Amino acid sequence: MDQQATESRRAVTAATVGNVLEWYDFSVYAYFAGTIGRKFFPSGDPTAELLATFLVFGLGFIVRPLGGIVIGRIGDTHGRRTALVLTILLMAVGTAMIGLLPTYAQIGIAAPLLLLVARLLQGFSAGGEWGGSTAFMVEWAPPGRRGWTGSFQQMSVAGGLLLGSAIGAFLSTVVPAETMEAWGWRVPFLFGAVLGFVGQYLRRNVEETPAYRAAAQQEAKPEAEEGTSNWSLALRAFLFTVHWTVSYYIVLTYLQSFTQTQLGLGRAAALWANAIGLVVLIALIPLAGRMSDSIGRKPLMLASCAAFVVLPWPLFKWMLGAPGFGTVVAVHVILSIGIALFSGPGPAAIAEIFPTRSRSLWMTASYALAVAIFGGFAPYIATWLIANTGDPVSPTWYVIVAAIVSGLTIARLPETAHRPLA
Repeated sequence: MDQQATESRRAVTAATVGNVLEWYDFSVYAYFAGTIGRKFFPSGDPTAELLATFLVFGLGFIVRPLGGIVIGRIGDTHGRRTALVLTILLMAVGTAMIGLLPTYAQIGIAAPLLLLVARLLQGFSAGGEWGGSTAFMVEWAPPGRRGWTGSFQQMSVAGGLLLGSAIGAFLSTVVPAETMEAWGWRVPFLFGAVLGFVGQYLRRNVEETPAYRAAAQQEAKPEAEEGTSNWSLALRAFLFTVHWTVSYYIVLTYLQSFTQTQLGLGRAAALWANAIGLVVLIALIPLAGRMSDSIGRKPLMLASCAAFVVLPWPLFKWMLGAPGFGTVVAVHVILSIGIALFSGPGPAAIAEIFPTRSRSLWMTASYALAVAIFGGFAPYIATWLIANTGDPVSPTWYVIVAAIVSGLTIARLPETAHRPLA
């Protein structure tokens, strides 16, 4: 028993560290959106450049469902570990490409096209990463601790965002603006590529999950029966994810751009405010996950949905009425608490929807499709809404509708916290 507990801690630690590095690579693009726009989509119009940059950001999510299907299938047929080693390798290659690409001024239209290729490679990788790492951690969890163990998946995603935000804020603070504009923006991408290969090494040296090994020894159900049930489960997981992904990408990637363009906050201040919110999020996610093991997943996730129905509009109005670093930090912290209520129990809850023999494929694909449709384009949609309505608060309606959709879905799901993993 002690040996299994040791193996569990080692496996979850390796997956967590690798996940931090993976999501750092994926997210750092958003933190340098303004510079990327000027380098790869120069038009003289900052809004047009930002829209083009966020469009490529969103297109990276289009291939996430494909990555989820391909890599998820690998996870179900060849093991969770094999899939996770593949995802982090692909992410490292895509990130290195962005850091090394010539700009539009150097090679013309080929520059944004190659940027898109790199982003698509990152998106394909991310499509398999989320579900693969979630299945891996939840399946390694000790009895009665799936919420706590699964929460490290989301904590590590936030950790990757924090690492990207902190490095961006640090460089923007200590490196002269002209140096950052000339070549300094490349440093976070090249740094991330190196970290990606470190994460791959860690993942190669862990064992396969006990649940997967046990399921692999069982006789599979007939394909028609499994496919019918899994389509229904996938729809639930898809709707379950809408609030999760919209709140994440509006608050943790778009908001730092919003505070610069709408409030006039400096880039370093915006990134530091984002980093503070992420610290709060990282601290609270495992607490929410542990709490869900005791009181259930649904109460916490429904509370998160309710918070994002009630809070976004007044908080955005507050920022616009009292712009400043302190106000922005307070908004980041408040919304991060709301996200933590969902992100703590979320990985275990969505994994518990599916049986082990098909969990990686179906969970990954349904989650990735929801993220591609609703989350990946969230920064673009928010920017478009403001540009076309003239109302800086308009992105909050997108957040509110997403919370309502997921809240209604979760209310109808069974509570699975105290059931054995299927």
